[in-house]
Amino acid sequence: MAWDTAHTKQLLLDAAVEEFAEHGPEGARVARVAARAGINKERIYQYFGNKEKLFAAVLESELRKITTAVPLTGEQAADLGDYAGRVFDYHRQHPHFMRLLAWEGLHYQGRVVAEDERTASYGEKTAALAEAQQAGTLTNDIAPGQLMHAVISLIASWYTLPQLTRMLVPTVADAGEDAQREALVTVVRRLTA
Repeated sequence: MAWDTAHTKQLLLDAAVEEFAEHGPEGARVARVAARAGINKERIYQYFGNKEKLFAAVLESELRKITTAVPLTGEQAADLGDYAGRVFDYHRQHPHFMRLLAWEGLHYQGRVVAEDERTASYGEKTAALAEAQQAGTLTNDIAPGQLMHAVISLIASWYTLPQLTRMLVPTVADAGEDAQREALVTVVRRLTA
């Protein structure tokens, strides 16, 4: 029977997502990834090279997933609050993703995984904002790149800074994720009105 390399790689990536989200690039252990996947750890080195390259592969895979799951067109950019809500929903379903990004920021300090691809993806998003601005369906008071950065930052803060939510808006924090989503959507809509 032939070895299913693609399936084995996917098992390792899936196991590595949780390991890296929990422990970061430094604290993650290849042996735990292999054990979670039920695969010999030598396969990790064979397929990915080393732990750092495995982390990069995990992050690239997860970035492709969110880009596919939450697209942004010029038409969708007209209601940027809705887009923010959809991204919030994605993070609610995939809480590991924001932790992976935080670990990347802490660990790599200036180096970025798949920077060219990500820059191109963000370029598409800012182009969608520019298109909506030119159509008059989105405010043009803020440059598209700055606006996209602000929206991403607002979304991320709900997941990476929950302590601020508790301190600044305790009633929203206590009301749960649906209330947090609604607050986010409202803020983004007002920002872009």
